[in-house]
Amino acid sequence: MAKNLVIVESPAKAKTLKKFLGSSYKIEASIGHVRDLPKSKLGVNLENDYEPEYITIRGKGEVLQKLRKEAKTADKIYLATDPDREGEAISWHLMHALKLEEKATARITFNEITKDRVKNSIKEARNIDMNLVNAQQARRILDRIVGYKISPLLWRKVKKGLSAGRVQSVALRLICEREEEINQFVPEEYWSIEAHLKHNKKPFTAKYVSIDNRKKELKNKEDVDFVLEKAKGDFTVTDIKKSSRIRKPPLPFTTSTLQQAASHAFGYAANKIMQIAQQLYEGVDIKDEGHVGLITYMRTDSTRIADEAFLATKDYITDIFGTKYALKNKAETKNKARSQDAHEAVRPTDVRRTPDSLKDSLRADQFKLYSLIWARFVAAQMTNATYDTLAVTMSVGEGVIFRSTGSILKFDGYKKVYGKYESADKDVNIPEMELGDKPQLVKFDPKQHFTQPPPRYSEASLVKTMEELGIGRPSTYAATIANITYRRYVLKEEKVFFPTELGDLVNDIMENNFDDVINTEFTAQMEESLDKVETGEVEWKAILRNFYPAFDERIKRAEENIGDVQIQDEVTDTICEKCGRNMVIKMGKFGRFMACPGFPDCRSTLPIYEYADVPCPTCKSKIVILKSKKGRKFFRCEAKEACEFISWDLPARGNCPKCGSHMLIKGRKIRQIVCSDKKCGFRKDFT
Repeated sequence: MAKNLVIVESPAKAKTLKKFLGSSYKIEASIGHVRDLPKSKLGVNLENDYEPEYITIRGKGEVLQKLRKEAKTADKIYLATDPDREGEAISWHLMHALKLEEKATARITFNEITKDRVKNSIKEARNIDMNLVNAQQARRILDRIVGYKISPLLWRKVKKGLSAGRVQSVALRLICEREEEINQFVPEEYWSIEAHLKHNKKPFTAKYVSIDNRKKELKNKEDVDFVLEKAKGDFTVTDIKKSSRIRKPPLPFTTSTLQQAASHAFGYAANKIMQIAQQLYEGVDIKDEGHVGLITYMRTDSTRIADEAFLATKDYITDIFGTKYALKNKAETKNKARSQDAHEAVRPTDVRRTPDSLKDSLRADQFKLYSLIWARFVAAQMTNATYDTLAVTMSVGEGVIFRSTGSILKFDGYKKVYGKYESADKDVNIPEMELGDKPQLVKFDPKQHFTQPPPRYSEASLVKTMEELGIGRPSTYAATIANITYRRYVLKEEKVFFPTELGDLVNDIMENNFDDVINTEFTAQMEESLDKVETGEVEWKAILRNFYPAFDERIKRAEENIGDVQIQDEVTDTICEKCGRNMVIKMGKFGRFMACPGFPDCRSTLPIYEYADVPCPTCKSKIVILKSKKGRKFFRCEAKEACEFISWDLPARGNCPKCGSHMLIKGRKIRQIVCSDKKCGFRKDFT
């Protein structure tokens, strides 16, 4: 009979640990949290120094009963939940829920689920770190107070089902403020001039730089005409600069940079990225190896890596690519001021488990994310990419200066493994020239431009901004974005966020009544205070004592200041077939739809279709753009009763010149027009 009980959070992690611990260890999973604050009430005793009122989570009775039974027969119990604040708190809750004796219970953590690390964690077993637990309690109770005090206010004044969280409200505010910037933006005109030239029959281009030794901005057509009038005559080479430049490899992934890179590379949402990463951390069934943890812990704000990981990677790079690609010494990484540096960067647990060697064992999304993590980590231990550069300055006419620059990749360095995840480098060759040479002008090419408003936030840029401002921590980014999307405060279209009318309304209420609480500075300061609780510098209830009294006064003032708010539905020209009213636009779980305003007497609804700018290849009706339940876009003929056309890919205009079948547009970054008949195989570049 097993003498030791190890409790983890998930069955997947339990399966991985069973490989490394012998028959004297029984592994069981708590399946996440077992205790929490009640959903039906605040669950915090404000009169008794903010004491939390924890209860067993509904549905966890059987799990706890099984764990209690196993605990009774075990000599030693190891709590092996995740190595962060939340994991520490789950272990603490397990101790209380199972009524474990402290002397027979130990806490173990591992940043990577490998045989050596797991066995070493048993040797390094410790007591539960109450500073970590209290930091998590402070965050949980602070967020509960904010959410459970403001949300009912929104229910009474606006409508039921709304919520306002400490961090999510700041994220919403960022999106709303960006939208306001875009709406207020006034574009300004400016121009550029390119000169198309050739030298020794080789064409190249040069850009206008200055006139009369000063930078004259080209604000309008008159400025362009003035410069072109002065630029009459021969071009003459006046300066040549040859040099080289380097591009340093990127740092290993933190949670934030992983979410940004995976969002850019694959279009994945932040919560999906974290779910896949969790699977790779806890373990995946690998052919001939069993259940294996493939990456280190994925919630981290550190770029630090262990010495042994660097040395193993250095050996791998040397073996596969040669010594010139491998760093001689580990690069020193400097973490950001707010970084906790509790864990290493996100990296593979074994660098020699290459993505290709695991491809048959991983789902497509797991393979993509593992490939990205592996490539980023290996690249971070490789040498710089180097470029030869050439800059040629030319004068023409009355002191007009043009410059042409070229750049050629000389040594690919880290790009050998990570180049495909970066924007492609294009060698720009310009002909060799000497001082005094006179390239021949082919033509001037003036172009009109207008300044652009700041871009709307994508998931990647929102995570990056939240990190830079100190809003939230690695474990909270994905949940925050998921929450404001689920609540329909924002919509995600074409990979960027737009605030909805409801989102704008909630943001206005929060900004006008809780501005000193729901702002970037306060939220960042609160995160720093929680970090100080973790290090033992601040007593956790002191944060709540300092926060709540003034916050309670704001709630009371807001109750008086906010009148009843009515959200007006957008009225359409579509007439309800059942009762004749003009239908209105509503927001549902899967997006916008039309509904009769006579609800509940009339329950008529209609979908709102988005149409593709291409006819159905089968019957020439309109093509409707729809989304599956999992959010994947697909295309269907509007005349679905009479036409069966449906496709994951957008149809292209025209038929295949080879076999006559209809064509499809495939690819996201590199787009091609492909014949729908796979046997045909015809394809061409999308233009």
